[in-house]
Amino acid sequence: MTIVQIYSAKACPFAHRTRLVLLEKGIDFELTEIDLQNKPAWFSQISRYGKVPAIKHGDHEIVESAIINEYLEEVFPEPPLLPSEPGARAIARIWIDYANTRFVPAFSKLLRGKTTQEQEQGRQELEESLLYIEREGFGKLSGEGPYWFGNSLSLVDLTFYPWFERLPTLKEYRNFSLPAEATRIQNWWHAVRDRPSVQSIENPVSFYLERYARFVTTPATAGAARN
Repeated sequence: MTIVQIYSAKACPFAHRTRLVLLEKGIDFELTEIDLQNKPAWFSQISRYGKVPAIKHGDHEIVESAIINEYLEEVFPEPPLLPSEPGARAIARIWIDYANTRFVPAFSKLLRGKTTQEQEQGRQELEESLLYIEREGFGKLSGEGPYWFGNSLSLVDLTFYPWFERLPTLKEYRNFSLPAEATRIQNWWHAVRDRPSVQSIENPVSFYLERYARFVTTPATAGAARN
């Protein structure tokens, strides 16, 4: 079968997701690292949005991590990373959407917020999101297993994990940590972090602190921001 070519950036959490899927499925791939601050001209022919990840597989050129990951799940079905039962698969997709529309924006707002008001809103939204995950995700779906769907790793786990590898940046720059009540999330975080696929491409905390330092600004008051 044609080898998968993935275009990635080491610091990008979205590309991180897809690299983990490739590794968990044991898919042969060729990795091309893209400098997002100095993208080569030819990259626009692969990714019309100029974003990573992007993959080329045969005649297919695909972008957006959630779409790429489902494509890989369909083309390379073993080992499965989505539940086999349609209802459970739908729930998995709901959680993937939750990551993209609620969790990730809250994380970004807290880290990159340019005013105290924006950062505090991100802090509140991220804490609420984590407690929702603790209660509605692990509290209702995981049973005694370490992963979102119990004992089986899924796309949901790999969708959320990259931001947890980057969570220490929020501790350093925004004094934000997991809520004390999020014990199941903490256990999940350790379980995923211990997987060989995760460890093989894990970056040290210092890497993220250096890369994300440029997003950290001294917050202005909301009033000052308008002047």
